[in-house]
Parts: sequence; structure tokens; C-alpha cells
Amino acid sequence: MATKHQLNRTDIGLKSPKLYNRIRTTIETAFYKNNVIKITSLEEAYQLAKHSPGTIITDLPVHRADELGLPIDAKVLLFNDGIITGRQAQARRLIDKSNLDHYANIIRDCIYENRDRTMYHATVVIGLHEDFTVRAHLLIPEGFENTMYSWMLNFQVMDEETLMMYKNSHVFDEGDIFLYSDPDIFVDGFEDGLALFDRDHNCAALFGLRYFGEHKKGSLTMAWSIAQRNGFTACHGGQKRFNLKDKSYVMGVFGLSGSGKSTITHSKHNNKYDITVLHDDAFVISNKDASSVSLEPTYFDKVQDYPTDSEDNKYLITMQNTGATLDENGFVVPVTEDIQSGNGRAIKSKFWTPARLYKFDEKVNAIFWIMKDDTLPPLLKVNSSTLASTLGATLATKRSSAEHGADTTKLAMVPYANPFRLYPLSHDFDKFKDLFENHKVECYVINTGHFLDKKIPPKVTLGAIESIVEGSIKFETFTPLKDTAFAVIDGFIPPLSDSKYIDSFNERMHSRIEYLKALDPRDILPDEAYESIESRLNK
Repeated sequence: MATKHQLNRTDIGLKSPKLYNRIRTTIETAFYKNNVIKITSLEEAYQLAKHSPGTIITDLPVHRADELGLPIDAKVLLFNDGIITGRQAQARRLIDKSNLDHYANIIRDCIYENRDRTMYHATVVIGLHEDFTVRAHLLIPEGFENTMYSWMLNFQVMDEETLMMYKNSHVFDEGDIFLYSDPDIFVDGFEDGLALFDRDHNCAALFGLRYFGEHKKGSLTMAWSIAQRNGFTACHGGQKRFNLKDKSYVMGVFGLSGSGKSTITHSKHNNKYDITVLHDDAFVISNKDASSVSLEPTYFDKVQDYPTDSEDNKYLITMQNTGATLDENGFVVPVTEDIQSGNGRAIKSKFWTPARLYKFDEKVNAIFWIMKDDTLPPLLKVNSSTLASTLGATLATKRSSAEHGADTTKLAMVPYANPFRLYPLSHDFDKFKDLFENHKVECYVINTGHFLDKKIPPKVTLGAIESIVEGSIKFETFTPLKDTAFAVIDGFIPPLSDSKYIDSFNERMHSRIEYLKALDPRDILPDEAYESIESRLNK
């Protein structure tokens, strides 16, 4: 088995400190109470969600439902959460020795309060290949069947094929993931919700958090931590492979929701290439051979860009925080485009991508940092491994509506586009630097926002990527920053002789240096990080 569960009695207790501490044992114990019902199939979860109060049963059929493990006549289910429709970073707390007893008491008390409620226990695996797969458990109260159903869809249920894969998987010295959730309980002092994570013991507890994304990313957060400890680079991004006549080209793109990450990953490039997709949100890269494994079979996608009559809606399975109405035939259909709320979401099935693999054996050829910084040209090539990892650590972008209360107008630094990291930032810095330096992975920075006052359209971004893949792209030295080069693109040539532009660029780079120097002590990077920018600036 890939992660450990059901140990021999001789190994239970303090002999296995990774699996038994106060927090993990408190959370796991709740899974065995007599008010817990174990849910073992998607069909069972579908029926529970369908009949859960507040569910909207649309008249949209689930495409190829029986192949997904659902009833052949399954419909797309819609459930709305209320005012909070995004992740709440301020709710997250990391458990360590200094606060372990305090948070253990909170968790134990909240679990006690649920003794007279029906609870559901679901199990999935995260990671879809023998090289990396871990088992995860969710415990959630009655009334949140839609959350459980979406969680089981988002990851991979233990069907016969998956169970065989899991039994043949590489074994990690790690325990299963345990996630306890009670969206109805609000802890005193945490009126906006509380998300407690014990990173080293693969367990978490969510209180007062209804948004499905908290459950999805909370589970991924722990899977990424396991990956990081076991020779993998954790990736919040998309990856695709160009299958060319004489070679393949694997690219990974990293950016927050709304940055263009999914658009780039799923682009068919006007059918010019044979494309295979790994995933558009979550995967890991092996630091042993630079191969990649997808963590999820389905897609948790915004509905903002998909009108009700969009062909892509054919692949919907569940929807969250989206409106509903009647069409000309009296059928219940969704109202998308973020008319009802600012972050309407849907789970789309694996069939949305016609060509899909769960593992790329080929090493990744290039990593692209997606930024929205108007001093950056549409595409920069970075020729230093240290600078490449540092620019990933200072990825400048605009936050999206997926994060509740975020200012979507200002630039923010989000290291490696992954705000879900539980471990020190230096671990990611070292892992990505290793890929650039020892596996010869190329690094590019893509600006999908504005360059100066000119919007960079998707066709420019996609065209630049195509030129890289084909080997026809032309670069010129980007003099403001040594060891970088800009792509020669009509209409987007940087004004390198303009002192005002150089000053603006230097100002943005210095803001990155200041960001690195002001990091929390647990996340501080080695001096080589900020020096890789400072020493290369053309002052």
C-alpha cells in the first residue's frame, strides 16, 4: 500500500510516531464512532447528494455517467454555499509543539458536539499512478452530502481498478490522510472559519468552512507535503505534452486561478498538434527522473467563461455557487458567467479532455511561470537555475475570486503559484532549482496581463509557446536583467533605451528582493535567492 493504515498491533502507539500523536489520533478516532456511515461508491454518494435538502437537480444529464460509476440517468447536481464562495487563507493555522495541546482540545470538543449527528466517511486516493498515490479519508456531517460527493468525484474512488493500482504502488513511510470537516461549527475567535493542519501527521480539521475548494485544496495540501518529503516537487499548475513526429515536448505552467493556466493547458492550438494533457491544477514532478504524475482525474473549473449553452458544459458533473433558471422547454439549467456569485465553480469529468494520461514518463522540458506584471514582456527565457527558481518564488500575479476577500486589482507575490504550502518555502526553492540545474529543465516567464499599457492577448501567448515547441522562436538579450532573453514579438518589443522603463522594471525587481528579505523566518531563503536578482540587474 502507498500510505500506511491498519498497522499490526505491535506497531500501534508511540512506536510509530508518524501515525500516532495527539492531533492525528483525536481526528482518526472520530471516524470509528457509531454515528458514522461509511460511503463506498459514487452511486451511493450521488443518491445522498441528490436527496440532500437544498440540492438543485438540473435537467443536464451527466455525460457517460455509467462509465464514471454513476447511475446511467444521473443528472448534474447544483448546490450553493451562501456568502462565502472562495478559499479563506486567513482561516489556516499550522499545528506545532507550541500550540498542539490547545488545538487538540478544540478539535476534541468540536468532535464531541457532533456525537448526535449522522456523519459520513468517504475514502479516495490522491495521485493516479503507482509512482505516487496516497489514500485520503473525509469525515463530514449530514447536510453536506454534496461536498462529500464532489470530493469523491474530484479525486479517485477505490474501485476495482484503482484498488489494484494502489496495491502495486510504491510504499511511503507515511500515514493515510485524514480530513475532518464540520462546516456548521464556528470556534470562538474564528468567526470566519478555522482550518487546522498537522503537516507532519497528514491530518487536518476544518470548522465553519462550507466552500468545497477548502476540502479539495486541504486534501491536496497534505498530499503535496507527502510528495515534498519523498523526492517530488509539488506543483499547483497544469502540464501538457506535445506529441511531435520526432519527439515529445512536455511543458508545465504555474499560475493562480484566472491567470490563464487552464486556458494554456487545455488549448488545442487550432488542432495544429497532437496534445496530451496530464492535468490543469495539481501534479507532482519526480526529482529523480523529472517524470510527472497527476493527482486528480477530474477538473474543478470556474464557470465564468462558459455560458449556459457552451458545449463544454456537456462534461459537468456537479456545480457550486451558480444560479439556475428554466429554459424554453421548462428544463432546469444553470446560469453561469458568475452572475449569481463571483466564483461559480463546477467539477468536469475526465472526458472533458479527449487525450489524457495520468503519468508522463518523459521528463518535463520546460516550466513556465505565469505572471501579470506590466514591466515584463510577453515571454522571457531565464538561463540561470538559481534565478529561475527565485523568479518562481517571487511569482507576481493578481489574486482571483477563488480567494475570498482578495484584492483582485493589485499585484501579489505567490511563491510558485501555490498558496497551500505547509512546509518551509526553501524546500520548494531547492526542488525547483534541482529540476532546472540537474535535469536541464528550461525556464520561461509568461506575462498574460499587460505589457506597459498594452493587453497581451491569448493568441500572442499561445503563439510564443508554439514557437518554442517548434524551435523557431527568436530571442534577444534582455539587458535589464542578465541571463535572460526576451522573445521577439511584433508590437511587444521592450523599450530598452527608455530610462523610465528601466527604472520601472528595476523597481519591480527590487520589490521582489524586498519580499524575499521580509519573509517569515520559517520561509527565509538562502542569500543566493535575492542575490540572483540583485547581481543581475542593469543599474
